[in-house]
Amino acid sequence: MSELVIETSDLRKVYRSGLRRHAALDGLDLAVPAGGVHGFLGPNGSGKTTTLRLLLGLARPTSGQMRLFGTDVPAGLPDVLGRVGAVVEAPHFVPTLSGRKNLGLLARTVGAPRGAVEAALDQVGLERRDRTSYAAYSGGMRQRLAIASALLKDPDLLILDEPTNGLDPAGISSIRDLVRTLGDSGVTVLLSSHILAEVQQVCHSVSIVGRGRLLASGPVQDLLGDAVSRTRLVVADPRGAQHFLETAGHTVTRDGAALLVEGHGDPARLTRLLAERGLFVSELTEVRPTLESFFLGLTGRRDARPDQGAAS
Repeated sequence: MSELVIETSDLRKVYRSGLRRHAALDGLDLAVPAGGVHGFLGPNGSGKTTTLRLLLGLARPTSGQMRLFGTDVPAGLPDVLGRVGAVVEAPHFVPTLSGRKNLGLLARTVGAPRGAVEAALDQVGLERRDRTSYAAYSGGMRQRLAIASALLKDPDLLILDEPTNGLDPAGISSIRDLVRTLGDSGVTVLLSSHILAEVQQVCHSVSIVGRGRLLASGPVQDLLGDAVSRTRLVVADPRGAQHFLETAGHTVTRDGAALLVEGHGDPARLTRLLAERGLFVSELTEVRPTLESFFLGLTGRRDARPDQGAAS
């Protein structure tokens, strides 16, 4: 059984506003194994960002237990904080200073070892733009510098809250590749992101929370399985094919000129059924479950997005 880098048990956080009380976390049980990239997902108000803030000592829990590397926190946070890097709240950089000088200031503040700045710049791919002023950095470069600041301590755990938020497609791709590389290097990365397709591409495992509780957790492949959820068919007579398949007990919807068929276990059987009626398939594509479809089915919310507020 692999070591748990993060573990919470019956974690609760209640916010009070006058006479009203709101439970942002309502008995959250969370387990993040060592190594790789672990996605942390949840709709607005699910308690995701609140959990990150509690783990980092930025807020205190109402009740429950939290452990980082097996150490109880917040009591033992000073003992393990040196092993944790995080980008949860945007770091403040001096616009007129270069990326290297900004990191140098932070390195002295956190007592990072000699060579930490060089190593962090190299890890995030900014070694050739290290002399450029922060003001001239693109959004993607600024996010890379923020991640570099979290890497100064050479952490064993890196917590990233929405690292691609506000970036263009090129920036998103760049950060995705960086996160994947960090996860492959031995660092445990806890990644929250509202771009579920991106999460599926880089995460080895995920935890999905809703209303302050854990809804599902485990390796992505285990959660999604190998089953075919739908099959996309193209036939010359889609209307006739749809009628026949529905009569045979399948759920069929139109997708432009194609048909999406549910309620079957073997796509090849569909082609045989249609061929027996003189309806020949010219194109067949297996549509497998995605993390997004699993997430939406689990949370039951089409507008579900990971929470962004500090008190959620």
